[in-house]
Amino acid sequence: MVASSGTTTEPQRCFWVRGAGSDYVVYHDTEWGFPVGDDQKLFEKICLEGFQSGLSWLTILRKRAAFRRAFEGFDFEKVARFGPEDVERLLGDASIVRHRGKIEATIANAEAACRLVDEVGSLAAYVWRYEPDPASRPARLTESVLRGMRPAPEAAALAHDLKKRGWRFVGPTTVYAFFQAMGLVNDHQHGCPTRHEVERARKSFAVP
Repeated sequence: MVASSGTTTEPQRCFWVRGAGSDYVVYHDTEWGFPVGDDQKLFEKICLEGFQSGLSWLTILRKRAAFRRAFEGFDFEKVARFGPEDVERLLGDASIVRHRGKIEATIANAEAACRLVDEVGSLAAYVWRYEPDPASRPARLTESVLRGMRPAPEAAALAHDLKKRGWRFVGPTTVYAFFQAMGLVNDHQHGCPTRHEVERARKSFAVP
């Protein structure tokens, strides 16, 4: 974008990415909010949201490649077979977040994901049942609206059902952040150029 003076200006991205580093900008522009129907990617994200608890997403994003190496690419069938020796191995891996509770939760979540897939066919089919009705969303998403917005009721419902199924670190706030990232809602604020790209992607996305 070029201003009237001839100087180049940055696009007016969502408030949370303005002034951020290039890795965060790329994540915002190419991943955040675009709909995802791949089981492995959905599992990865919900687990990484759990690891983020008490930390910033940027911290987790910068460690994501290491997390993928440590957790077999978040193939939940493989992670479900992790045992105590794997927990100790991961606790010794300085490239990830070494939190015993979160590591053990990821393994438990993998076991729960396997059971869920056996029951309903795919993690994607299960998750997308909870997509909020677009008509229930705010008419215009501004910075102030987004800062004051509470998790959608569907996120609380999914969190409740996941906990019943044995998942851990899946509270409503964590699940809503998962909704935002995986495209179950489009929370790019109005005026952000990526919002229109996400809307186009959502229209062409085949809900599992």
